[in-house]
Amino acid sequence: MRYVVVGAGAIGGTIGGRLHEAGREVVLVARGAHLDALRLHGLRLDEPGRSRTLRIPAVAHVTEIDWRPGDVVLLCTKSQHSVAVLDDLSEAAPDTPVVCVQNGVANERFAANRFAEVQSICVMLPAEHLTPGRVVAYSAPCPGVLDIGRYPSGADELTMQIAGDLTAAGFSSEPTPSIMPWKYRKLLLNLGNAAEAACGPGDPGLPDLVRAAVAEGEQCLTTAGIDVVSQADDVERRGDLISMHPVDGEKRQGGSTWQSLQRATGSTEAEFLTGEIVAIGRRVGVPTPVNTLLLGTAVEMAADNERPGSRDAAQLLAAVPV
Repeated sequence: MRYVVVGAGAIGGTIGGRLHEAGREVVLVARGAHLDALRLHGLRLDEPGRSRTLRIPAVAHVTEIDWRPGDVVLLCTKSQHSVAVLDDLSEAAPDTPVVCVQNGVANERFAANRFAEVQSICVMLPAEHLTPGRVVAYSAPCPGVLDIGRYPSGADELTMQIAGDLTAAGFSSEPTPSIMPWKYRKLLLNLGNAAEAACGPGDPGLPDLVRAAVAEGEQCLTTAGIDVVSQADDVERRGDLISMHPVDGEKRQGGSTWQSLQRATGSTEAEFLTGEIVAIGRRVGVPTPVNTLLLGTAVEMAADNERPGSRDAAQLLAAVPV
């Protein structure tokens, strides 16, 4: 089986690099300066107490791949890029299984509209990609928890094989037939992403702002009747597997939305995290003023190339309509 990692950033780079080290065949799909660095120097994968450069085949587009039976796509792009990538994949490799290795819950829906075989991974992998050619993963000795199941539910032979390969690569990965309730719990955790990006992880008012956003999210999912694993189950699953450590004396600076603003990419995945809750709230009649404000703030900051951490959490919370 060959893994085609589409989106070789923080998550895709860490997973692709470790699968390559474990002897699995891997192709990375990247773009721009990152692709140039991968081709010229290889992928530098830094972890606590360990750094290496890996020579992994890298291409710019899915049309450059010699697709063959046994290929599996690991879709690791940000959610705002999923539809375009999936459209390209459906033309280039329509019979290839797609595994959504992404935050949010919309990507699986997009993939299932185009592919017969869709798997979903709940991503718990604290990593960072800010420099072309370099990915930093901060958890050790286990780099991340990557449980997998078929979408919308179930587990099959492919599920087992991917979980086994991820385990061989050093991750904790369990076949999970009811994967989406875990993804919805992760969605609630990711409601803090927009707030952290806007205000910075060190803002003293950030915890209150995040709690307000998550409370709205919980109410929306409960009212909508969406199955979500409990916070206690989530904490138990993570256990001591996710243990953050500095890399080269530096701590992780921020999550995925923070990193998008830091790299001035012009967009963030807030629409598919915070925006998912806003959409559910609108559908079931639950007000979401905190998440609506955070969504608008993240979109505005990305469009204006505003640096992360330039807003004040207390001021944002005070600006929420009552």
